[in-house]
Amino acid sequence: MESKILYEVSNRVGYITLNRPEKRNALNEEMVKLLQEVFTKAENDSDVKIIVLRANGDAFCAGADLAYLQQLQKNSFEENLADSRNLMQLFKQIYTLQKLVIAQVEGHAIAGGGGLAAVCDFVFAVPEAKFGFTEVKIGFIPAIISVFIIRKLGEAVSKKLLLTGSLFSAEAMKDYFLVNEVVDRKNITKTVNDFAQKLCTTTSAQSLANTKRLIADVQNFSFQDGLEYAAKMNAKSRSNEDCKRGIQTFLNKENLSW
Repeated sequence: MESKILYEVSNRVGYITLNRPEKRNALNEEMVKLLQEVFTKAENDSDVKIIVLRANGDAFCAGADLAYLQQLQKNSFEENLADSRNLMQLFKQIYTLQKLVIAQVEGHAIAGGGGLAAVCDFVFAVPEAKFGFTEVKIGFIPAIISVFIIRKLGEAVSKKLLLTGSLFSAEAMKDYFLVNEVVDRKNITKTVNDFAQKLCTTTSAQSLANTKRLIADVQNFSFQDGLEYAAKMNAKSRSNEDCKRGIQTFLNKENLSW
C-alpha cells in the first residue's frame, strides 16, 4: 500500500506530499501523526534547506475525515483533549520548525486543511483553490488555528474568516495576506521551485532559522522586552559561522552562494 504521506528530496528542497486523494487528503489521527514524523525527518535531514508541503488529488486538504469526526463524538473529554493537543502540536511544529515551509496549494484548503496551509511560512495557490474555516457551520469552532490566524492576520480579518465560515478565493486570501502568490496551475510547481531555490542559494540557513524564531517569539513580549530580546538575538547571531562567513565575503567583495 502506498504511503499516505510521501517524502522526497531534490536540490536541497524536501517535498512533503499529502497522498490520500480518495479522501480529499482529510486529516485523522493517523495523518496527523504521519505529518509530525515526516516534518521531524525533514527538519533533521542535512540535505534539506527548504520544505514544500503539497498534495495529490483535487483537494489540498478537506479538513477532518468524516469517519474521524464521528468517532470524536464518542470520545471522553480527556480523549478529545489529547487528540486536540496532537493537532496543536502539528501546527506548532510547522510554525516553529527551524526550516522554512512553503505550502503549494492546488486544491481547496478547508477547516483543518486551511489551518495546515496557514501555519506555513509562505503560501502559493492556484486561482481555483478555495480557503475556508467552516467549523462554525457544523457547530464546531476553529479553536487551535485561531491562535495562528489572529497572530498572522489580525483580529478584523480573523473575525471575517472564522465567524462567517465562508469560502474565500485564493485572490481574496492574497488580499488578506494569507496567500503570498496566486499562480496558474501549469506554472505553480516551477514558481514554487524557483522560489525555494532562490532561498536556498541567497540566504543563510542559520539566519532563516533564527529570523523565523525571532518573528514567532518577539510577539510574546512587551515593547521594551521585545527590544531587549531582539538586541540579544542580534548579538548572539554575530558569533554564528554563517554571519562570519557572510561578512568576510562581503568585505572581500566576493560573490556569496549559500
